[in-house]
Amino acid sequence: MAYLKLFRDKLKHNYQYLDKLFKDNDIEWAVVTKVLCGNRDYIHEVINLGTHEICDSRISNLKVVKEIDPSVQTIYIKPPAKRSISTIVRYADVSFNSEYETIRMLNEEAKKQEKTHKIVIMIELGDLREGVMGADLMDFYGRIFELSNIEVAGIGSNLNCLHGVMPSQDKLVQLSLYEQLIEAKFDQKIPYVTGGTSVVIPLLMKGQVPQGINHFRVGEMLYFGNDLFSEEPVEDMYQDVIKLYAEIIELMEKPKVPIGTMAANPSGEMTEIDEEDYGKKSYRAIIDLGLLDVSPDFLVPDDPNIEITGASSDMLILELGENKQDFQVGDIVSFNLKYMGALSLLNSDYIDKLLV
Repeated sequence: MAYLKLFRDKLKHNYQYLDKLFKDNDIEWAVVTKVLCGNRDYIHEVINLGTHEICDSRISNLKVVKEIDPSVQTIYIKPPAKRSISTIVRYADVSFNSEYETIRMLNEEAKKQEKTHKIVIMIELGDLREGVMGADLMDFYGRIFELSNIEVAGIGSNLNCLHGVMPSQDKLVQLSLYEQLIEAKFDQKIPYVTGGTSVVIPLLMKGQVPQGINHFRVGEMLYFGNDLFSEEPVEDMYQDVIKLYAEIIELMEKPKVPIGTMAANPSGEMTEIDEEDYGKKSYRAIIDLGLLDVSPDFLVPDDPNIEITGASSDMLILELGENKQDFQVGDIVSFNLKYMGALSLLNSDYIDKLLV
């Protein structure tokens, strides 16, 4: 069976790197754990780093956090579904919101549970995912202010998550100005402006994040150590906190070109044939995972001589050429992961998860 390893020393190093960066800039931050898909061992390791806030988009994952350490502040980072209101109030100390009716229901549930539920009002800054339109924000906030068991802990926004709209200094200034307008009109302090995610960190490193942005929520850079602007590794960070390992279950020399009448495969793909490959052979290896677990697009073989040539539901095909590395059946092949690849693999029940 294929398996993942999470390297605790590399995770700790990346955490300490980011913690220092934020402390130097007088910014608070929370760790996003949604890529860990509720894995108890991995979440426990994140809590052991010393974080006091954890963000996730699955309430079952926040339940795991509370079971491990009830003192950690849990943040639900997408607009709540109405059918989940009771569990969100129970397991999430804070939730991100953009719909008044949902917030009203959170207020009623918070009364029943004898709690004050904190919310972050999400504001649309152009990526067109969740968020209240800026022109409607004052009226929106005014209605929420009247709810007895709701506390507005902050305002925030998401960029780059849907249409790829990149953050900029101007957009972050805009978000900060919304906070100032709310505070001036309602004479109410908004503690946090959470405008920062992994994609905003390169701006912070360049001194281009306005002082009004005082909270970040970070997942991808913690686990993968990449600059999401340049798509290059961040110096002094590890890119392989999480790695994939898979066993070779077949290795043979075979023709490079399929033989027979061609049609679409079960994924609806038609194989494109390079005529120069007719009559040629190469070594092909099969490893023990497939499309059910991950898209090959999100895997990067550690060995640069290995090429991923295709995948079926539960097998993935590697092109080894002349196999100068002398791979054998039973050998383990390792891969670095892109974010979405790690997310898929951690969500797969067929992949073992180890802590190293």
